[in-house]
Amino acid sequence: MKDNVKSRFNEKEYNMLQLSVEGGVATVTLDNAPVNALSGKMMKELKQLLGDMATVHNIKVIVFESANPDFFIAHVDINILGEQDVLEELGAQVPKGFNVFQAVGEMLRKQPQVTIVNLKGIARGGGAEFVTAADMSFASLEKGKLAQCEALMGIIPGGGATQFLSTKMSRNKVLEIILGANLFDAATAERYGWINRAIPHADIDGFVYELSHNIAALPDGVIEAAKKVLAPYTDLNGFAVEHEQWEKLAYNAKTTDIMTKAMKNGAQTVEGELELERLLRELI
Repeated sequence: MKDNVKSRFNEKEYNMLQLSVEGGVATVTLDNAPVNALSGKMMKELKQLLGDMATVHNIKVIVFESANPDFFIAHVDINILGEQDVLEELGAQVPKGFNVFQAVGEMLRKQPQVTIVNLKGIARGGGAEFVTAADMSFASLEKGKLAQCEALMGIIPGGGATQFLSTKMSRNKVLEIILGANLFDAATAERYGWINRAIPHADIDGFVYELSHNIAALPDGVIEAAKKVLAPYTDLNGFAVEHEQWEKLAYNAKTTDIMTKAMKNGAQTVEGELELERLLRELI
């Protein structure tokens, strides 16, 4: 992973996102060392970039990938409450009925372009919610992995997972994902409907490139029509209940104790994040 990579789009500079545009396809590479934690600053950059791209009509598809070979987005940054200024700024801009974290997924779900995740590492918590919110997601058979592991921290998902997953699979599977809190391999995630397909690692870049460019080459109006006809289902009450239940758990002493001990025992380091479920289970 490169340090301090900076990219520009629409005269704005990005520190955690690398950008390229080719043939109507924008590739956004997430780059927040060491494990691509979803920080307030990354959410702010994503909001700004997606907002600017929404008005660029010659960009038809946005592909998200990671500069880190092990992690797509590890999860929401455990230290995010230290970014109160950024969170307050984002909170003032979120759509009515959503919290700051749910709004990240809503950005993707409402983006006029087709959004595709090329998952070649681990996505947990808020990272898994990001993957689930995208229009399509494809995972490396060998390296793509997903988890909603919040239960091991004493909370439930609070960034839309309960709502996003419920549109993709049956209730019993969603309960298994949230309460089992295990890391899912790509083949199982495909079988559950969590992702579109699990693809051999050697082939996934070529597959996503061909698909994204084929979509971008469609006649004008086709993508827009398809996304209108297949608009994502949004249950505002469901999002409100998710936030209410998450908030009840997020600020209690037990959760704080788990988070503090997790950081002391290797959370948000490469070594600790590769075995995060084991680390958290040992703490509880």
